[in-house]
Amino acid sequence: MYIPPAFRDDDIESIRATIRGARLASLVTATAEGPVATPLPLFLDESEGEHGVLYGHVAKANPQWKLPPIGDALAIFGGPDAYVTPSWYATKQETGKVVPTWNYVAVHAYGPVEFFWETERLLDAVTRLTNRHEGARAKPWAVGDAPADFIAAQLRGIVGVRIPVVRFEGKRKMSQNRPEADRVGVAQGLAASENPHDREAARLIPLPI
Repeated sequence: MYIPPAFRDDDIESIRATIRGARLASLVTATAEGPVATPLPLFLDESEGEHGVLYGHVAKANPQWKLPPIGDALAIFGGPDAYVTPSWYATKQETGKVVPTWNYVAVHAYGPVEFFWETERLLDAVTRLTNRHEGARAKPWAVGDAPADFIAAQLRGIVGVRIPVVRFEGKRKMSQNRPEADRVGVAQGLAASENPHDREAARLIPLPI
């Protein structure tokens, strides 16, 4: 990922927060037949290994797990993002030398991918993934709420994904390269948007205290 110095995010807690906040990731592997990508939810077990281990699953009918990967796999996570209009820049009034851009947060995680199909490991992975997304609900659904034979049949239709992370790349492009007055204008513009994603991005723009 191309990361200009102003946008580099090396803070591990910030990177983990982006991964936790991502609703969907993309798993990319290079193969002899070309690159293959699958959108899927992943969660990071921060207690395993030096950088943590990513877990998820793909459908057994998905050919990605059958194609031997060349090198490390890449998991892509997106954070808040928003279109930035030049109309919000103070610089527009001063010189007019401004153009639109896009603010966004992204994390790339790299590591060797392992595909697995053992029932106990699959059950553990899908249970933890389910608990993560059900936990905040008033009445959380649990894997154990479904009949055991039904769950067993569902597990036979998926293949687990395990990626011990060897390195992260974090990027937080939130107008850090703009003058203070421009950043204030962008933050105010996004905060006034009806789009909740814009308002979320507004909170990440670095502003004077």
